[in-house]
Amino acid sequence: MQKAIVKLRKGEGRTLKSGGMWVFDNEIDNITGEFENGDIVEVHDFDDYYMGAGFINTNSKIRVRIMSRKKGQEIDHDFLEMRVRDCIEYRKKVVDMSSCRLIFGEADFLPGLVVDKFSDVLVVQSLALGIDRFKIEIIEILKEQLGKEGMKIRGVYERSDAKVRLNEGMERIKGFIGEEFDTKVEIVENSVKYMVDVKEGQKTGFFLDQKYNRDAIGKLCKDAKVLDCFTHTGSFALNAGINGAKSVLGVDASMLGVEQAKENAKLNGLEKVVHFSCADVFDLLPELLEKGEKYDVIILDPPAFTKSRNSVKNAIKGYREINLRALKLIKDGGYLATCSCSHFMTPDLFTDTVGQAARNVKKRLRQIEYRTQAPDHPILWAADESYYLKFFIFQVCDEK
Repeated sequence: MQKAIVKLRKGEGRTLKSGGMWVFDNEIDNITGEFENGDIVEVHDFDDYYMGAGFINTNSKIRVRIMSRKKGQEIDHDFLEMRVRDCIEYRKKVVDMSSCRLIFGEADFLPGLVVDKFSDVLVVQSLALGIDRFKIEIIEILKEQLGKEGMKIRGVYERSDAKVRLNEGMERIKGFIGEEFDTKVEIVENSVKYMVDVKEGQKTGFFLDQKYNRDAIGKLCKDAKVLDCFTHTGSFALNAGINGAKSVLGVDASMLGVEQAKENAKLNGLEKVVHFSCADVFDLLPELLEKGEKYDVIILDPPAFTKSRNSVKNAIKGYREINLRALKLIKDGGYLATCSCSHFMTPDLFTDTVGQAARNVKKRLRQIEYRTQAPDHPILWAADESYYLKFFIFQVCDEK
């Protein structure tokens, strides 16, 4: 069957030409041929030069998401098997696969699809209409290929409940794919045990992208008094505790997260060292300062303060304020780990914001490390959305 052809306006398609995966609605001159939303279409430049094939959705500003740039490539079972196999082979090289992100959307050339592996459970997030049509087939291929690697999967849970599905004209859904199973799954990461709730936890249940960043702060925490802000289910706090921290306080505004964190502390025998409190971090930090508290290590792992370009200015204020308040609580010579998980908060912008916070409270920062997301969340150049996590570790010094 002849595919519909999407022709770009002259001078458009810059992102696509530089290696990106998206074609936006305002880049298109015309569409010829019949199609339904979710169908595979061809993308041609204004002069009819072939640029790739992907799935179309007229409900979305991201009008076409590219699946292949190879002319004549059929998006069929063999193609999907090749993509899945590539995902597995890559992760075998770069990450511990006991728990990891197996498929990372555009960066793995399967746009709109996220699959996380927690021990022997897969969690799937489908965020685009076209990839939704391939979802079940990809999952079956993934289970088959993992089985060949000796990794048997006992269950699959879908967490396609993100708001961005509404932009695609899709409903938000969650539930079992296949047979039901216990949705609380125990994993081990950096020698720390966690119970991951894939049904009720945030996003897919656990944030795998900070795996090696959590490990990186461990060496700084021996015999230290540690404050872990926005602790979620306690991941940074527990890494501090297992590395010999003297005392750790983890704080989060979610009572569900705090209760899960407490369970995780017990699971690791750290409940006497690592404690958790349900509180608003922005309110708590001034209270701790007023009490005269000081910390050797503070970790700031907030949720994304901005999910659009329109709210970046307010996000800057939030990041500046939270870093400023944390810096006041750190002992001279202590350490700050601070991050942003919004790709709209660029590395330069985040650097400037943290630097301004330090100047405002007359602290000097000595950068120890700059890190990004774990390599199972690869960064595809020209696909800016795949580069989102910025993570700094600083030594904090008083002005002398």
